[in-house]
Amino acid sequence: MFRAPVQPIERLAVTLRYFVTGETFKDLHFSYRLGASTIGEIIKEVCKKIWTLLHEECLSIPNSQEGYKEYMKMPSKEDWLHIASKFQESSNFPLCLGAVDGKHIRLIKPIDSDSMFLNYKHFFSIVLMAVVDSDYNFIFVDVGAYGKECDSSVFKETPFWKNLTNNGLNLPDATRLPGIDYDLPYVFVADEAFALHYHLLRPFGGHQLDQLKRTFNYRLTRARRFVECAFGILSNKWRIFHRPMNVSIDLTVDIVKTCCVLQNFIHKQENFQFHNASENESTLDSESELIQLPITNAVRGSLAANEVRNRFAQYFVSNTNLQTFFFSFGNRDPANFKRFAF
Repeated sequence: MFRAPVQPIERLAVTLRYFVTGETFKDLHFSYRLGASTIGEIIKEVCKKIWTLLHEECLSIPNSQEGYKEYMKMPSKEDWLHIASKFQESSNFPLCLGAVDGKHIRLIKPIDSDSMFLNYKHFFSIVLMAVVDSDYNFIFVDVGAYGKECDSSVFKETPFWKNLTNNGLNLPDATRLPGIDYDLPYVFVADEAFALHYHLLRPFGGHQLDQLKRTFNYRLTRARRFVECAFGILSNKWRIFHRPMNVSIDLTVDIVKTCCVLQNFIHKQENFQFHNASENESTLDSESELIQLPITNAVRGSLAANEVRNRFAQYFVSNTNLQTFFFSFGNRDPANFKRFAF
């Protein structure tokens, strides 16, 4: 006697429950009276269908370069300008097009795998690399790099980086901010694991930093925390990330990218927003099960890249910008400007 086909609504329910609860196939077997192999096939098929339906609206299209599971759409200059405007509004960091970071996705040891999946924390993983906007939406994701690799090396192998270095991302032209007499380029922000680039800013290194460098690092951190919050939201919404993935590498990649595109879709449907990232970031980040990639000695940036970072730092400590930043906290007493410390 043959069982009736599993209906689409039940297939979707099984998949979403797997994502949301992190239950095993055995748990789902008892809940839905479906075999473990059937559940695996259902999840695989539903992931592909969700991606097919939503990736153009919410994320992107697959990159054609073989060997890279990268997904993005090419924003227009108008799209980039809108993203930069939102970053300015949310974090008071001008000309910012996105925050960059990577996280480890835990795995059960893959069959016949070597140490390439074994990361610095001594568990098996693949890497999720992402660029996020100020609404915690994924602009770009790259999934599947070996866990032993660091942020900078993974990022430099992505077509996104290659397009960035070859001026292939339709970035807006450099512009002049109020109160300064020089042009600044549009940039992405990242932590110290990434190499400094003309369009990618990282913090100043060292411990004995002057006020200019400390101010810049503080302002960059405020902008960069959006990607940390996005990872925290991803982990908290989809509890599948709270335990090691016990499926094939290919299915793990499908699950990760599907959860990313669903997060974007939900944000768009719910008009999702946090009014202030700094009020929520510590909770989201502390509860995240996604592990930070190691910090390495990134390659020193070029003279042009260092000049860009220095000019942003000088802009942040200018009188005009200090007043704008100070007013954003609601304290409008000019007498406090000189006492304002970062």
